[in-house]
Amino acid sequence: MNLKPILTEKAVMMIESQNVLSFVTEKNATKDEIKKEIESLFDVKVEKMRSMVKKNKKYIYAKLKKQFLAIDLATKLGMI
Repeated sequence: MNLKPILTEKAVMMIESQNVLSFVTEKNATKDEIKKEIESLFDVKVEKMRSMVKKNKKYIYAKLKKQFLAIDLATKLGMI
């Protein structure tokens, strides 16, 4: 599964204010598959997920649990 982080100004604001990471993935991937992939790749727990399909791509917004800070993960990945 391809998980590509979104690095827009809006995505960075969501990381800082709402503890949410944004990704683009394959259109046919399910929320459960994506959640398991995020949790296993980054060693975090996802509290809630939202998805949107636009122009044949699926955009995922994954809100992390309080004990896992999205800004720390984004810094480790070089997103910020």
